[in-house]
Amino acid sequence: MARAQSFGLSATARLALVQRLARRREGQEAQAASDPRGFGSIQNLKDWGLVRDAMDALGIESPFFRAHDGRAGAHSLIGNRDVINFGSYDYLGLNGDPRLHAAAAEAMARHGISASASRLVSGERPVHGALERRIAAHYGAEAALAFVSGHATNVTLIGHLMGPRDLILHDAAIHNSCVEGAKLSGARRVPFAHNDLASAEKELKAARRGAQRALIVVEGHYSMDGDLPDLAGFVRLARAHDAWLMVDDAHGLGVVGPTGKGVFEAAGVDPAEVDLWMGTLSKTLCACGGYVAARAELVDWLRHTAPGFVYSVGLAPPLAASAAAAFDIMLAEPWRVAKLQANALLFRDLCRTHGFDTGASAGLGIVPVVLGSSVRAARVSGALLERGVNALPIVFPAVPEGAARLRFFISAEHEDADIRTAVAALAAAADSVPAADQGL
Repeated sequence: MARAQSFGLSATARLALVQRLARRREGQEAQAASDPRGFGSIQNLKDWGLVRDAMDALGIESPFFRAHDGRAGAHSLIGNRDVINFGSYDYLGLNGDPRLHAAAAEAMARHGISASASRLVSGERPVHGALERRIAAHYGAEAALAFVSGHATNVTLIGHLMGPRDLILHDAAIHNSCVEGAKLSGARRVPFAHNDLASAEKELKAARRGAQRALIVVEGHYSMDGDLPDLAGFVRLARAHDAWLMVDDAHGLGVVGPTGKGVFEAAGVDPAEVDLWMGTLSKTLCACGGYVAARAELVDWLRHTAPGFVYSVGLAPPLAASAAAAFDIMLAEPWRVAKLQANALLFRDLCRTHGFDTGASAGLGIVPVVLGSSVRAARVSGALLERGVNALPIVFPAVPEGAARLRFFISAEHEDADIRTAVAALAAAADSVPAADQGL
C-alpha cells in the first residue's frame, strides 16, 4: 500500500486494524438498522465513527478537547499539571493583561454581557464603532465591520458577495471558512497550488474570461504552514485581470511585519491596494469574532444585508472593548512583536537543528513540525504531553496523509528556557514513537 494510504502502519498492523474495524462495523450497522430514529445513515457520521474506532483500536488517546484549568498562556494547567503550552494563539501574551480585563469590565458594567439583539435592531453599542474605527484606520480602509465569529465572517462575506456567474480563485491551503463561503456563493471555485503565484496566474488566465466577477483569496500568514504570500505579486495579478483581492490576515495581525501590522507591512504594500481585509479578534486581540475592512459602500451594504451580520446577535460589548484595548497595546508596545518573532525563529531553527521538517515556516508565530503519518503525529503529541509540553496534531484530512504534523503556536510570553526545553522534549518524544507501527 502506498505511503499516502498507510497512516504510518506496517502491512501487518494495517491488516489487523482493518479486521478489527470490520468486526466493529458489522455490529454497529446491525444496531443502526434496528434504530430507525438514529442518525447512522449520515455518511460523514459513519466516517467519523471509523476514525474514532481506529484511534480506539490503536490505543491512541484523543489529543483534542483537552481541558485547561486556568488561563492558557505560555504555560497552562492540564490534568492538574503545569505544561509548556503551544496550543493557543495568544501571540502577544495579552490574554491575561489587566488592561484588557479592565476594558471588558467597564463595558460589561455599562452595557451588560450581551448585546442582546442584532445590531441592526437594538444591539448597537458605542464600543462597536470604536473598535471598527481602529480596524479601518489600521488597514487604510474607509470602514470596517465586526462579526461575532471569525469563521462566520468568511462564510457570510464570500457567500454574500459572490454569485453563480462569478469565479473564486483561492490558495489550495486556504482556511475552511473561505471554502465554505465559496460553496455557499455558488461561484465557480478554482484552487491553485499553495503559495504559488505562477500557478494562480495560470488558473486565473484560464478561468477569468467566462466569469462575470472574480475574487482572489489568500492568507496573510498561512495557519497550517506558517509561510507568507507574495502580496505585491497578488496585487498585480488582481489588477491585471480585473479581480478583487481578499486577504485573510487572521494569523498575521500582531505577528507579521516589524511592528506586527500584518503582511502588508512585511511586504511594503499599501494596505489600500487590497480590496478586502479580513481578520479575527480571537488571536492577537484576545477576544472572539471577526472583521472586514474595505470601502465604505461595501461595508455599509454588508451592514444592512449580510445574513451573518443582520440575523446574528451583535458582538458582546466586553469583547469589543477588550479587543480595542488589545489593538492599542499592540501598537504602543512593539517589543511584544519583537519578542514573539525572536521566540518563533529560535524554535524553528532549533527544530531544524534536530532534523525536524518545519516546511516553509517563516518563523514568525506558527511553526509546523511535519512528522508524516496521522498515527505518528497523534502518538508524538501524546508522548510530548507526557513530557510536559502541549502541542496539537494536525492530521488527515486537514492536511494530506503523509504531511501530518504538530503545530506550534509561539507566544511573546514564552521564555528562552521554554523554547529549548520544548524542543528537547519534542526530540525525545519523536524518538519514542516508531516511524511505522509493527503491530497493534
